Amino acid sequence: MSHPTEVKDEALKPNNFLRTIIERDLEQQEGQPARHFAGTPGDAAHHAAGPLDPAKIRTRFPPEPNGYLHIGHAKSICLNFGLARDYGGICHLRFDDTNPEKEEQEYVDAIKEMVTWLGWSWEAGGTSHLFSASNYFDFMYRAAEYLVTAGLAYVDEQTPDEMRANRGDFSTPGTDSPFRDRSPEANLARLREMRDGTHPDGAMVLRAKIDMASPNINMRDPALYRIRRAHHHNTGDKWCIYPMYTFAHPIEDALERITHSICTLEFEDQRPFYDWLLNHLADGGLLARPLPHQYEFGRLNLSYVVTSKRKLRQLVDEGHVDGWDDPRMPTLVGMRRRGYTPEAVRAMVESTGVTKTNAWLDYGVLDGCLRADLEGKAARAMAVLDPVKLKLTNYADIFGSLEHREPCSAPAHPHLPELGTRQFSLGPELWIEHEDFMEAPVKGYHRLYPGNKARLKAGYVIECSGCEKNEAGEIAAVLATIVPDTKSGTPGADAVKVKGVITWVGVHEGIAAELRLYDRLFTEAQPDAGGRDFLEVLNPASKKVVTGYLEPSLAAAAADLKVQFERHGYFVADRIDHRADKPVFNKITGLRDNWGK
Repeated sequence: MSHPTEVKDEALKPNNFLRTIIERDLEQQEGQPARHFAGTPGDAAHHAAGPLDPAKIRTRFPPEPNGYLHIGHAKSICLNFGLARDYGGICHLRFDDTNPEKEEQEYVDAIKEMVTWLGWSWEAGGTSHLFSASNYFDFMYRAAEYLVTAGLAYVDEQTPDEMRANRGDFSTPGTDSPFRDRSPEANLARLREMRDGTHPDGAMVLRAKIDMASPNINMRDPALYRIRRAHHHNTGDKWCIYPMYTFAHPIEDALERITHSICTLEFEDQRPFYDWLLNHLADGGLLARPLPHQYEFGRLNLSYVVTSKRKLRQLVDEGHVDGWDDPRMPTLVGMRRRGYTPEAVRAMVESTGVTKTNAWLDYGVLDGCLRADLEGKAARAMAVLDPVKLKLTNYADIFGSLEHREPCSAPAHPHLPELGTRQFSLGPELWIEHEDFMEAPVKGYHRLYPGNKARLKAGYVIECSGCEKNEAGEIAAVLATIVPDTKSGTPGADAVKVKGVITWVGVHEGIAAELRLYDRLFTEAQPDAGGRDFLEVLNPASKKVVTGYLEPSLAAAAADLKVQFERHGYFVADRIDHRADKPVFNKITGLRDNWGK
């Protein structure tokens, strides 16, 4: 696994408000309390015994392992790991696994795989910075007991409906719980009963005692712990109470000595509680200062996708897609299978910048980044996606035998001679695209029609003489003759001028392949806008499967190989289904953005 500093981005990193904050904080470190780090997460005493923190800053990417990462997560990943890289810091990968009912080891493994795929690492200085919130449960409970004994938290035995009604709303202050003024001793006894499993699920919760009249509803005595008998993928059945996310997350940051806790805008209203909690725990000597600070940035939304985990799960469970890694899905595993490169994803994220507002990005920007990445490195090949036979009726006259195979070649990449050449050959029958022949050509059509000449790419000029039809009147084969002495690369190649060039694959050596032609999953840029049922705008043409023919240079194509099919766009050998004896290629994107045209 590579160190994060090994990720190279050619573009100079643009400034943004987070960089400005970090640079200001680094300048003002002199005279501030020294930050110690004991090498592992821990409380105030643990870090006080450790050396000065070698990292100038610490950030974290803290996913909940309750689903697969999607394109929206890519921004947070690249932002947190990238800032740590650029400012001499370390980024932690931390699993926020405080909700056992929805979390699974499968998602933990998938998240680690995708962070690595994007080119980042949680290892630095020979040390892994991979953590789980569930490993801090003992400390979190200790913190809860401290808040109770300090009179800063209480056990509330109202029903969920009563709590909801008494919370108030934006125009009405909340009403104090009848259990709010119970003594710390009584609350501590109740909390321990919760911990020991004396009470049923949902019977009571631990709440912070702040201000039920606060204009910020998040400060109206938020819940800290709930009773939930559920098996946890990491801690097993040790606990029957679990911390709420808003309680756990600040503590996790502090135990790991995070300096800049970067999250999306929906957590902005949670920041006052974040600071309230950490300051009280630090005042009680449980957490070390200086404390983390939370900063919020605008979420990245990509057009023509949905990123709600619930909606993505619905697409999978109802069979609208072929699993979480379906190439049409905005999950990172789906995008990888589609053929998107980590370089393209990082370039897209970098191009969006960092702002304090949520932004919509057109899907075409991602495709543009992908083309820019693959243009300079993907080998070329000819492929026929909608095949019809082309019969060269004078082949034996030109070459002396129908069994002769005329060798042809072309560069593997027009600008990378070090990749060498690809070899293929001409025979009496070829596969060409249906669209490369018209009986009655429209104006401006320069390919094959009776009496017209066109060039077989890397081959000969041919003259069309007509076509053969089947009983239904459909075109069964195109007929043409070879124009002698016009082979590409020979002295006579330019003797006959033509305007049309067509791609082809020899029938004798073409490789039959399953070609999966993917398009956008939805027909509307914002599929669930205004509460619309996103399923109503599913694109019925988002996947089309055809059998085509590939040139022989792809006979040994390995899974995940990316290639440009000339004329058609970029394709990738499917990482799951592709085999040498049964090739499967997915279309990644076209050579240009033709969406909606």
